[in-house]
Amino acid sequence: MKCTQKTWFYKEYGPKEVLQFGDFPMPSPKSDQVLVQVKASALNPIDFKMRQRPIVPTPLPVVPGCDMAGVVVGSGDGVSKFRIGDEVYGNIQDFHGELKQLGTLAQYIVVEESLVAMKPPNLTFEEAASLPLALQTAVEGFKTAKFKAGQTVFVVGGAGGVGSLAVQLANNVFGASKVAATCSTKKVEFVKSLGAEVVVDYTQQGYHQILEKFDFIFDTIGDTNKSYVVAKEEGAVVDITWPPSNPRAVISSLVVSVFGAGPSRLWISSFCSPEMYLALLTILLLVDYLRRVFCFGNFSEVPSSGIFG
Repeated sequence: MKCTQKTWFYKEYGPKEVLQFGDFPMPSPKSDQVLVQVKASALNPIDFKMRQRPIVPTPLPVVPGCDMAGVVVGSGDGVSKFRIGDEVYGNIQDFHGELKQLGTLAQYIVVEESLVAMKPPNLTFEEAASLPLALQTAVEGFKTAKFKAGQTVFVVGGAGGVGSLAVQLANNVFGASKVAATCSTKKVEFVKSLGAEVVVDYTQQGYHQILEKFDFIFDTIGDTNKSYVVAKEEGAVVDITWPPSNPRAVISSLVVSVFGAGPSRLWISSFCSPEMYLALLTILLLVDYLRRVFCFGNFSEVPSSGIFG
């Protein structure tokens, strides 16, 4: 097997210009790990935030990326779930433990078999790679809010990656009695098709003009300094950005948080294990509960050339 592979990596923290494309050591799977040839990978806000400054201590150089889909090409001792040739997907970073130096913007990665699952056959590699961390964040939001079936939810940013999944989860998993969401004019019909009963065009209507109050405000864009007004007096307000713009907001547990003057760390809850998230996602995709929605927005944080040249 070759000794090096091509990756995107950074040797110092800073803007996107610190990213370099070049050779990186080829990984070797340890016990309970699989070696995966990456067919598609996805970037999330946490990736560029961790590139900008040392939020979590990780040895440099770092290859960014959490989400991927690919093919198993090797395995370490003790692997029982997968065989060579299996198509898998998942978030390779275990936020309950030490983060990997080798992320998914690489040709090959190693990952614990417990962090990946078989790729649903009705998804392309690109579709599968775009989902794990966004779905995990959406589920964590509902868990953080202690959402109960029959309650109402107002999703801020219903057309985005996390928001579009939150709208669908509210209806298909968490049993919301009413789902409302905000979006731009051109996305109104799209968000309705996801299952939002009430869609607010934020270019035409402000939060103060919304008379109904909701049990749960799930803010995916960091607008809680304004969106909190549509929450009931005892309603939960969850913000997935850091820092939240309103001190009332509860931080969703997948947000990168800095505490005091001491070392930085990730505040991660233990609502569900990674295996449970992937199992939930895979089941929902296989039974077609979730639409395969892919929102390609501003890629200013991504190198202008292709991932591998």
